[in-house]
Amino acid sequence: MTIRERQEQQEKLLLAPWAARSAETAGRDIPVEPCDLRTEYQRDRDRIIHCKSFRRLKFKTQVFLSPEGDHYRTRLTHTLEVSQVARTLARSLRLNEDLTEAIALGHDLGHTPYGHIGERTLNDLLPEGFRHNEQSLRVVEVLENGGEGLNLTKEVRQGILSHSGKTEPATVEAECVRRADRIAYLNHDLDDALRAGILRPFELPEDCLNVLGHTHRERINTMINDIVTCSEDQPHLSMSAPVENAMDGLREFMFDRVYRDGWRDPEEARCDYVLRHLFDYYCEHPGEMPEEFVMIGYRDGTERSVCDFLSCMTDRYATRKFQELFVPSAFPAF
Repeated sequence: MTIRERQEQQEKLLLAPWAARSAETAGRDIPVEPCDLRTEYQRDRDRIIHCKSFRRLKFKTQVFLSPEGDHYRTRLTHTLEVSQVARTLARSLRLNEDLTEAIALGHDLGHTPYGHIGERTLNDLLPEGFRHNEQSLRVVEVLENGGEGLNLTKEVRQGILSHSGKTEPATVEAECVRRADRIAYLNHDLDDALRAGILRPFELPEDCLNVLGHTHRERINTMINDIVTCSEDQPHLSMSAPVENAMDGLREFMFDRVYRDGWRDPEEARCDYVLRHLFDYYCEHPGEMPEEFVMIGYRDGTERSVCDFLSCMTDRYATRKFQELFVPSAFPAF
């Protein structure tokens, strides 16, 4: 018996009846030989961690653009926090932790430079629209590995797609990631907004804090424990009405005061300006993109390939390409 087979037997014995089991996966588009050591979902997790798109997340904005301090979240640290919360939920509820972790680590691979600012710009520019959850799926299916994709299992791909938007999760593990994503971003974005002085402690909604807690640690602990308590021995995740209402109230407050407020309008305008000019330039000069995106253009059209190229950029790479293309070089010294 291989180590993988032993792990698959343990899953059958220990996991909840509605949990996903590695041995019962719907499989990959391209079949591969089983690994002696790792289950199928462990292999997916490893493929995601080792891909280029995952490494680029460390230089992609979460909320704060080019923050002065080193303690603000990036898209990578957000992903790691989502993974931690989702794995805690999965382990507590006897779900498949490996599947949960793979979905969490891959859920934001398709995010744009400059955070949701970039997402809104590309949504305006691409005729069929742009949504980062769909782009994350496109990354693992089409863009990674030289255009071959990562060949992930169907459960991981569906979980990546359904972490936000209208598509409902097909597994309880994907539900964990969807819930964990909201728990993570609400709490760490609030923490960063306080650190940046965008919010002051006395401005926070007292009615929400009285339910959720008055510290970062207390709020996360309340949300996770509430989901575990309400979802134990249930095939779907749920929250109690008081905690869910307080969480929704905090989310509404964050959208009003942080996500949609005008404190970063000048920076948003600059980011939008950069991406629009890059989009126009590469649509006119598609041959200047890397070869893999040129090939996508032949198959899917120039606008689609340019959008893929821009969405893969980090903040600093997009800014540097704009400078190279549109900002004059310094005059030579005489």
